[in-house]
Amino acid sequence: MKNKLIILLIGFSLMAYSQKKNTKKTIKIKPRNEFVTDLLSRMTLDEKIGQLNLPTSGDITTGQANSSNVAKNIEEGKVGGLFNIKSAAKIKEVQKVAVEKSRLKIPLLFGMDVIHGYETTFPIPLGLSCTWNLKLIERSAQIAAQEASADGINWTFSPMVDISRDPRWGRVSEGSGEDPYLGSQIAKAMVNGYQQHDLSKNNSILSCVKHFALYGAPEAGRDYNTVDMSRIRMYNEYFPPYKAAVDAGVGTAMASFNEIDGIPATGNKWLMTDVLRKQWGFKGFVVTDYTGIPEMIDHGMGDLQTVSALALNAGIEMDMVGEGFLRTLKKSLEEKKVTMDQIDNAVRLILEAKYDLGLFEDPYKYCDVNRAKSEIFTKESRAEARSTASESLVLLKNDNQLLPLKKTGTIAVIGPLADAEENMSGTWSVATKKGTSITLLRGIKEVAGKASTILYAKGSNLTDDETLENNATMFGKTLHRDSRTKEELVAEALKIANQSDIIIAALGESAEFSGESSSRTNIEIPQTQKDLLNALLQTGKPVVLVLFDGRPLVITNENKTVPAILNVWFAGTEAGYAIADVLFGDVNPSGKLTATFPRNIGQVPIYYNQKNTGRPLMNKEGKFEKFRSNYIDERNEPLFPFGYGMSYTSFNYSDLKISSDKMIQNQILKVSVDVTNTGNYDGKEVVQLYIRDLVGSVTRPVKELKGFQKIEIKKGEKRTVTFEITVDDLKFYNSELEYVFEPGNFEVFIGKDSNTENKVSFELIK
Repeated sequence: MKNKLIILLIGFSLMAYSQKKNTKKTIKIKPRNEFVTDLLSRMTLDEKIGQLNLPTSGDITTGQANSSNVAKNIEEGKVGGLFNIKSAAKIKEVQKVAVEKSRLKIPLLFGMDVIHGYETTFPIPLGLSCTWNLKLIERSAQIAAQEASADGINWTFSPMVDISRDPRWGRVSEGSGEDPYLGSQIAKAMVNGYQQHDLSKNNSILSCVKHFALYGAPEAGRDYNTVDMSRIRMYNEYFPPYKAAVDAGVGTAMASFNEIDGIPATGNKWLMTDVLRKQWGFKGFVVTDYTGIPEMIDHGMGDLQTVSALALNAGIEMDMVGEGFLRTLKKSLEEKKVTMDQIDNAVRLILEAKYDLGLFEDPYKYCDVNRAKSEIFTKESRAEARSTASESLVLLKNDNQLLPLKKTGTIAVIGPLADAEENMSGTWSVATKKGTSITLLRGIKEVAGKASTILYAKGSNLTDDETLENNATMFGKTLHRDSRTKEELVAEALKIANQSDIIIAALGESAEFSGESSSRTNIEIPQTQKDLLNALLQTGKPVVLVLFDGRPLVITNENKTVPAILNVWFAGTEAGYAIADVLFGDVNPSGKLTATFPRNIGQVPIYYNQKNTGRPLMNKEGKFEKFRSNYIDERNEPLFPFGYGMSYTSFNYSDLKISSDKMIQNQILKVSVDVTNTGNYDGKEVVQLYIRDLVGSVTRPVKELKGFQKIEIKKGEKRTVTFEITVDDLKFYNSELEYVFEPGNFEVFIGKDSNTENKVSFELIK
């Protein structure tokens, strides 16, 4: 009996130890509303205002968590979160100050611009959108969340869903192009990838939709500039992706820098409260962009106290870097310019986000250094980045089936982007480790194998203007400017070109030639690179232009002279491998443009879903017609339309059918088309469905994307692709901003890009 008792006691002891070990630092807490209400009741005014403050962590380095100015503010309860701090160990050190030294032990949020991957970098968002593959896009966000969360980050300032039709604007690289429908689908995919429908998971992170709103439509294409548009255009063309993110449950939103109806977004109550919260039902909190509150002073909205009160009254909850809330809200409260209810509501929303992330149960949830060692930049994630990147590349031209290349003979790889490791990750790749990206030259060498000889020359600098090159290669993305003369560089390039069977010209933009504050008035390839390309063409050798860019470029002349053009954007850490996979045919290109390529910068802004004028151009040849809406010196149509992209195989569309030529409100119409792979390669095709509303109470676009499917078809195979059309696909905002459908006649187009004329018709009967 005694032995049995001893064994029983040992068992209880082991069980208790096991339970204690498994709980780690996790504690059981009350339900969210009860917990947050109780915590709010115990907070001082200073502590409440502190939760609304989001400084950057720029002065914290390893070992400084207890001595920096930011750390002092954290200890005093004056910080709600930090951003731009990296590594689980460092974040744990800072979080420890918040939860062990501050009075109420409220954990911090840790944010970062995880835009298109963490250390494993995927293509820039514009490139990602060109995959038209929502599963891959969602997966890229999921991998980014996996890596970021393993390294201490619990909040990303992504996705950027701004619609843009002006490629002069550098941040077109960060969005998903010009179309509200596609942009909405991608917005949902990104939010779901980051948050995974469950923020309590240790590998999901808080998402932030930005920039709310209209940021992608600045006058003159100049970043941060004025935006002025009608509300009917806002609702029909620019708002949908933001709303899609809200509908997907995005946890936070970021205000844009621009003004709307004469009031900066950061202080715009109609935008932040009436639209975002009352109309759309957004439940999260809104953060400003970097110094968004004090920037309203330069907008002419008042001094720091005035604009800070304006922001809080508008519906802003967190102040990024500006410290307007921290420095002025107490005074504004005393002067009755803001209310305690407004402050309490803002604090509540931030505390609720921290609760949902599980930070009150375990403040160190994202600080597991073992995860950081095993879950970041893994072989598996890099493989997915490579395959995703290969689907983002868009084949623009391929005369005489020059591509794919054979893995034999001598290949010259020439150009300033050919061996530019620092640039492969593209703009806004803040977590990417230097030295880990695969250059085009390396990718070609390894994919081509030993049966071919690869020669290399830089050929030119990015541009002859050294100051411009410095401005376009910031943040450590140098192209290692060559001090030789232009003539010497070209001579070296021609020497190896003449020894080769084929030339790959790696030209275009550097990574920071696009992105934030990288607006351009000239969106052509820099002249020194054009001169190099012309010299290479004069050798008589076949030339493949591998075009690096973060925006649609004007390449009208290059399209006339170069036999093959592969647009590769900036494809991420595995860029070189992915591009080589496509060049040599290991992967058949399937990317389709999500932004129109103009013939001439004078056409900008240019986009497919335009509206007719009362005097549309009638001829299809682009010939000038007096007293019609056209140019005297250029055609109306773009160089490459929205949805365009070639393949190494060919696809034939036939037998377009619609289930009925009449539709009533609750009916579902089915539209189908046969797609046959008539070429010599297996391939993927993006089948695109567009609808035109022929008559409306307000003018309607000539075509609107309303569906797409990316399918894989083996050579010789035929697939029937079917779409369903409901009345929701026919709705729009009318002049009263009512979301309605109207009876009448519609045309349905299905094809390989937005230029398709393959159509059927139906009538909607109310």
